[in-house]
Order: sequence, then C-alpha cells, then structure tokens
Amino acid sequence: MAERVTFPSSSGPTLAGLIDHPDAEIRGWGVFAHGFTLGKDSPAASRICKQLAGEGIGMLRFDNLGLGDSEGDWGDGSFSHKVQDTVRAVEFMTERGHDVRLLVGHSFGGSAVISAAHGCPSVAAVASIGAPFEPAHVERSYDALLSRIETDGEAPFRVGGKALTLRKHFIDDVRSADLRDCITTLRRALLVMHSPIDNTVGIENASEIFRTARHPRSFVSLEGADHLLTGKNQAARAARIISAWADPYL
Repeated sequence: MAERVTFPSSSGPTLAGLIDHPDAEIRGWGVFAHGFTLGKDSPAASRICKQLAGEGIGMLRFDNLGLGDSEGDWGDGSFSHKVQDTVRAVEFMTERGHDVRLLVGHSFGGSAVISAAHGCPSVAAVASIGAPFEPAHVERSYDALLSRIETDGEAPFRVGGKALTLRKHFIDDVRSADLRDCITTLRRALLVMHSPIDNTVGIENASEIFRTARHPRSFVSLEGADHLLTGKNQAARAARIISAWADPYL
C-alpha cells in the first residue's frame, strides 16, 4: 500500500513522495534516494521500495526538486540540495512517528545517502547501489555542455525525455563534493552493491567506496544487472539482500 505525501524541501518548494507501507508486521522504516534525474517512480526506486515494504520495511521515496510531482526547478538544485533534502525526508518521517533506521540510495542517490547519514542521528545502516565514489562522475552525462555552461552560466539539458536546465552552480557544487571523509567517518553499517557489468558507473567505484569504508562494511556483487536495474527481478533481488543485511540494524 502506497501513501502519497508532500513535505517542504530544504530550499522551500514542496517535494512529493510515496510511502510504501508494509501490509503485515513492520520491521522498520527507511528512506530511498533516486538516481541523478530518475525520480521516485523509476524502476529501481519503485521496485526496491515495494519489495522492502513487502518484507516489512516501510520506505519513503520522493522526487527531488523539479522532478516528477515535486515543485521547483531542477536547475536550482545541486548535490548538496539532494543531500539536504534526503535529511529533510528523514525528519519528515520522524515527525510522523516513523523512526528511520535505513537509508538506501541508487546511483547518484547512493552517494547522497552516504553524505546525508551524517545529518540523521536515527540512521544505523546505509546501502548504496551502483553509486559513484566521486559525485562529479555525473559530468559524463553532460560533458558536451561544459564549455557552454562555463560561458553562459547555464545550458538546456535533455535526458530521458526530460527538458531540464543545467546551471554552473550545480557543476561547481558537484565538483567540490568529497565523499572520502563522509565514508571514513560514517560510523554506520555500510552495504555497497554494484554490478560488475555496469557500463554507466564502473565497478571500480564500488571498490573505492569499500576500501575507504570502515567496518561494519559489506559488499555484494549484483551479477548480470544493468545500472538501472531494469532486468527481471534485478531490483527485487537487490531489495531482498538489503532486507536480510539490514535486519540487525532495524
């Protein structure tokens, strides 16, 4: 059962989300952060959260600024905004009486939850899926626009059928983001999940995250999965692994 919710973002505009509620006994609560421009209804977000809810872990997934059903302009956002809005999502769940113990992030969202965990005292476990070690890895998605953005301050950015605006402050912000310190000082259980055939964010990113992390840390290879987890049962399998791994921390 999914409940539609809204809550204010860290910068003001209202964000839209869905809480996938467990149908039976509730084992715990979590928040999911989607990939770069994907949204809460992307296959990875939807299927993982539904599977986790089916296993007793209620999950909030939400659209970042200017995506899906959320208000605002995507071009006004940044990696820092994504981190801050993930923290805000946890605070929203806490205000509703749901003690969030788990953060799950896919791709760019995987990097965001590692950073956001530092602002979430209740969170005990963090799972990243196909996450880049350096958030600036997303520049590969728009490298052809960089010279224009440096000159004009912004450029139109089309991805996945979406017409967005990419602004210089986003580039400056993502280039300044450094996960190394966030990983070494995480002080929470970390599960790193990645496919060895991921052609979007290479498996070496998972190796760097895992090597930098301190225990308790775990790594799971998502054999045969594509970056977006669109193949049959790929997202559900990832969710089942997260469910089992997270049990001691819920």
